[in-house]
Formats: sequence, C-alpha cells, structure tokens
Amino acid sequence: MTGGNGALQPESDLALFRRRLLRNPRQVSAIAPSSRTLARAMTLGIGPGSGQVVEFGPGTGRFTEALLARGLPPEKLTLFELDDEFVPYLRRKFPGVTVHQAGAETAARLIRGKVCAVISGLPLLSMPDEIREAIVTAAFDILAPRGSYVQFTYGQRPPLPPGLIAELGLKVNRGHKIWANLPPARVYRFRKA
Repeated sequence: MTGGNGALQPESDLALFRRRLLRNPRQVSAIAPSSRTLARAMTLGIGPGSGQVVEFGPGTGRFTEALLARGLPPEKLTLFELDDEFVPYLRRKFPGVTVHQAGAETAARLIRGKVCAVISGLPLLSMPDEIREAIVTAAFDILAPRGSYVQFTYGQRPPLPPGLIAELGLKVNRGHKIWANLPPARVYRFRKA
C-alpha cells in the first residue's frame, strides 16, 4: 500500500484484521478488533513497576498497545501469536517486545521465571476442551503465586468451565460488561485461591 508520495505505508490494524478474518475465521474468531475500552479494562492494574507480563493471542496488538501505554517497558512484555501474518506485523509495530510464533500452551517452555499477569485475547470457549485446558494450565505454570490470568468473553458465563476452575483451585473476579466493544464483552480475572 503506497501513500501520496509513493512511500510504502504500513497496513492498518483494521485492514490486516479483516484480511486475516476472511482467510482464517476460526483462528481469528471475532467480528471486529477489540475496542480501546476493552483493552483498558483488560490491562487494569498493570504499570511501569509491574513484573513480566505475557499476552496470549495479541492479534493486531490492541491489548499490547494498552499495556505499553500504561508504562510497561517493552522488554517486560512477551507475546504468543500463531498467525503467520500477525507475527511480523507485531514485531515491526512493537520494537523491544518479544514475540513468539507459538501456541500459548508452549509458554511454560519458553518463559523463564514467573510473570505477574497473563492477558489473553484467545477465544477459549470456541476451542476444544483439551486445548483450552492446556492453555490455562500453561498460564498458571508461569504465573507468580499472586499473579492473575485475565480473559474476556462475549458469553454470559465465565470463559472457563466450573470443573476446570475447581481443578486448578481458582478464584474468579467477574468484571463489568464492556458495552463499548463489538460485541459487548466481560472481563474475568482468575487467581489461585
């Protein structure tokens, strides 16, 4: 895509999102990028003094932008993204942030030490049970004892089934409905009880 002066212009988040949605709707699994309002709700409580943060399924980086806007240093942020077009886009857009082209379930093998938060934009409810369980287990394998796993959902119920919540011994904090998102979403925070 070229601009008025013939220079190559970067592709917009929305254009890339739409193109990837049309090519792989099951993997993208959303009808629009997350709103800035949802991104602020997902990243609440994270700031310059926070420890390491991991993001699962950043897509075009809306939550990544919010994390960095809150003052989290880029070197304290690691992203896990599978999409072969989102990965180079994220690397260009967020210099200094570590981007792994790998599934979230591999996080425990790639992260050294413990992290203060895992922020997830993954469509957990549309995944097979075994993949969802592997992802959430990996998140809690890398979380510090007081760390939180933050996940949003469009549905009426928590994005984790009651059996998995009980099995992992989790405490659930159900956040407010974010109406300024398409579709409206609710943020949940999970911690070890």
